[in-house]
Amino acid sequence: QVQLAESGGGLVQAGGSLRLSCAASGRTFSNYAMGWFRQAPGKEREFAAAISWTGDSTSYADSVKGRFTISRDNAKSTAYLQMNSLKPEDTAVYYCAAARGPWLRTGVKDFGAWGQGTQVTVSS
Repeated sequence: QVQLAESGGGLVQAGGSLRLSCAASGRTFSNYAMGWFRQAPGKEREFAAAISWTGDSTSYADSVKGRFTISRDNAKSTAYLQMNSLKPEDTAVYYCAAARGPWLRTGVKDFGAWGQGTQVTVSS
């Protein structure tokens, strides 16, 4: 199974930006569709964004559409989540996840590999 490691989280003021990175190792990165999920304290893990293995298809949760952008660089085995216009309600631990195969997946159960998560805190 592919191994994933997120980075780039931190504390930012409302309206600010962060870029999360997800570095993959252990398997051929381009064989996996990727996703970003988030989990706030006391809440279930929820879908944020997903990208197909070629990067030509993407999907976003309504709550982040127009503010977040998912991308990938298969040559670097890395996926990214650019987060702009951040809001306090975006505060959560953000996880990247990998699902073998080309097509988009958006469900938690669709993904078999997960990173350890990175904390994003947005202050008002």
